Amino acid sequence: MTDTLNRTVAPSGPIKGTLRVPGDKSISHRVAMLAGLADGESTVTGFLRSEDCLSTLAAVEALGARVEMDDAAIRIAGTYGRFKTPEGQLDMGNSGTGMRLLCGLLAGQELTAGLTGDASLSSRPMKRITDPLGLMGANVDLLGEGGCAPIRLVGKDLSGITYELPVASAQVKSCVLLAGLYASGETTVVEPRRTRDHTERLMAALGLPIEVDGLRICISGCDKGVPHFPAREFDVPGDFSSAAFWMVAAAASPGSSVTIHNVGLNPRRTALLDVLRRMGASVDCSLNSSGDVAWEPVGTVTVSGGRLSGTTVRGDEIPNLIDELPIVAIAGALAEGETVIADAAELRVKETDRIAAVARGLTATGVSVEEKEDGMIVRGGGQLKGSVEIDSYGDHRIAMAFAVASLFADSAVVINDVACVATSYPEFWEHLRLVTS
Repeated sequence: MTDTLNRTVAPSGPIKGTLRVPGDKSISHRVAMLAGLADGESTVTGFLRSEDCLSTLAAVEALGARVEMDDAAIRIAGTYGRFKTPEGQLDMGNSGTGMRLLCGLLAGQELTAGLTGDASLSSRPMKRITDPLGLMGANVDLLGEGGCAPIRLVGKDLSGITYELPVASAQVKSCVLLAGLYASGETTVVEPRRTRDHTERLMAALGLPIEVDGLRICISGCDKGVPHFPAREFDVPGDFSSAAFWMVAAAASPGSSVTIHNVGLNPRRTALLDVLRRMGASVDCSLNSSGDVAWEPVGTVTVSGGRLSGTTVRGDEIPNLIDELPIVAIAGALAEGETVIADAAELRVKETDRIAAVARGLTATGVSVEEKEDGMIVRGGGQLKGSVEIDSYGDHRIAMAFAVASLFADSAVVINDVACVATSYPEFWEHLRLVTS
């Protein structure tokens, strides 16, 4: 493993080690945005200093917050409820979360802003947020082809709505709820299935007027259109999606064991643990005895390996492991029998078409894969073939998933275009070395 463009990953023996993965990506985005609006200075430890999250932090700074960073923490001095018009466009890099959530947060404020991103972000659908924002009265224009970025936004007075999500999406839900902070009356989002609830938990921790009743989430617009809430200290837990790569690597290797400390254990994120148990892995999970569980539960997970069997992943599980599905497919390739992934058409519109990318990569390593419109059938049990090249298509989760798969091949595998890993997990290659050495 040498340069930043391509990596050669060789087969490995047992996976062993104890790790602390970097901070949760989804939470880091949300903390940066809301701390940027708070009354006073927030101190954030555990913030994920990846390219995606640093893009969001830079945007918040361009909108008027003061940001100071050192090795120990990030301090964000908020703007007392209102951002200002930035100088120049807000470059969100590769961050779909940052772009979609920030559009919601800016739509009702007295400012004008342009949001742009890299080629991958500029190919991802944004109409899914402009539709509900338009119903609230927002002025948000999609300037790219096919309803994509760049985005031009002119803040307007918003009115609360009741919006039934057409597909389960935590990003769209969060966008609408954040816009609801600046809307008159109440804004209600109705989910078809439970999705990640980091936004709701963070709003509740900040004392904002949010109510959750099953699949209905309601936020009340703030008095005089300016939300006020105190700054506070945040300790961002480790990212479960980053830990997932080591969990699967250990689960698929008899005699292996990996322990992840200080990892987020939000029940809307941990469906992978149930999947691995069904497949035959040993999973031990414990919550920390201290900490604000209402904010985000945190704990330790140990996964020990064995002979895995295929399983089916579909329905209500999908929103709670959408980011883990590429590595679930790798687990299926390393298990006996068939693993079926269904109801996951959302994977088609991530950083790349993850269904197609995973299917191509597994086929290159000799795995039988039947690609479906909303998922795939992986027929595992055979030896993965090495001496091949895998294209990540610039998608960090594809690159990391096939780095794990390569540990089980019969010879080294080259993974192309791995610089994208820095968008979510800058320490990945070092941690790979640690668990395989």
